[in-house]
Amino acid sequence: MIRIVEIPAAAAWPLRHRVMYPGLDFESIKLPDDDAARHLGLYEDDMLVSVLSLFLRGDALQFRKFATLQDQQGKGYGTKLLAHVLREAEAAGLRRVWCNARRNAAPFYKRFGFRETAETFFKDGYEFVVMERMRGG
Repeated sequence: MIRIVEIPAAAAWPLRHRVMYPGLDFESIKLPDDDAARHLGLYEDDMLVSVLSLFLRGDALQFRKFATLQDQQGKGYGTKLLAHVLREAEAAGLRRVWCNARRNAAPFYKRFGFRETAETFFKDGYEFVVMERMRGG
């Protein structure tokens, strides 16, 4: 059974590290403002499969460190988690939902109505693009 629940930051860290930056030091996946964020986990039965962290600033919501176990990718778990976040954002009347997407993940976000902005950058060997979805998008 699939369930999406709020989890402590520390519960998200191992999955973040394993999926996103396995070659980096474990401490590097911790965000300075993790304590101020809301962290969601998608479980399949008792297994944590996908995580992301939410940072609310005014009427804009940024999600960060969105990760799904490699052997579970392509099964719709990330889609379910992001759709859950977008429903919550819409219900809360938030104007903007955005993320720093790895360039190769942009097509995934476009399926949800996100658009690429002109803002791009490189970090830890990856190219990122800021993507956003405006209310009603």
